[in-house]
Amino acid sequence: MPTWDADLYLRFAEERTRPCRELAARVMIDAPRRVIDLGCGPGNSTQVVAERWPAAEVIGLDNSAAMIAVAREAQPERTWVQADVAEWATSTDQPPFDIVFSNAALQWVDDHASLFPRLVEKLVPRGALAVQLPSNWNAPAHQAARDLASSPEWRDTFPRGSVREWHVEEPTFYCDLLAGQVSKLDLWETEYFQVMPSAEAIVEWYRGTGLRPYLDRLSDDARRESFLAAYLEQIHQRYPTRRDGSVAFPFRRLFIVAYR
Repeated sequence: MPTWDADLYLRFAEERTRPCRELAARVMIDAPRRVIDLGCGPGNSTQVVAERWPAAEVIGLDNSAAMIAVAREAQPERTWVQADVAEWATSTDQPPFDIVFSNAALQWVDDHASLFPRLVEKLVPRGALAVQLPSNWNAPAHQAARDLASSPEWRDTFPRGSVREWHVEEPTFYCDLLAGQVSKLDLWETEYFQVMPSAEAIVEWYRGTGLRPYLDRLSDDARRESFLAAYLEQIHQRYPTRRDGSVAFPFRRLFIVAYR
């Protein structure tokens, strides 16, 4: 798994949290008793969950000690668990949840064909699995990183298969996977037309998420800065600057709410 920087992630807290709010609002359960936020990061999504269901016991789970530390400091009244999502999904030592929630985290977890049914099994009857995932795997910003990593200058640093990228399946995959296990499935995509102040801001956005597996392979700050400078050139080419100096940054996300 890539390493995570909570401060860097939270530089775009509003843009990252908006889909979380929209996911929580779509869950048609009014008074859950127990809710868990998988891949809670620095706790911004957990705060949304707690505000949506203030009477519930809300637990945040993340595999990053740094993220959990930030979340615990900001919200000491909640329960925080440092654990791997895939391992948690196979555990049997806890009672079921009314809602299993995850905002932009499960794309880093392998084998969705096994993972999602296990998460549904963590629910009480009529409980909800609510998941939001980025679904822009082929967006120019991601393709730019792949093209750069395979270029002559960088291909020795990034041999084929050495970078563990995130992944999301097509919407129909989740429909077919969950069809026989859930009573109701609400699935949709939204493309957010985000306006960034500059191409540099797009680099900062991905430096906190999608670029982490690349940056983690670079051994020193000079190499990281060189890679980021080359990546910025790619972003300038693929995301034209508008007349007012801003840059349009479309971002597609997939939402799934499945009721057991």
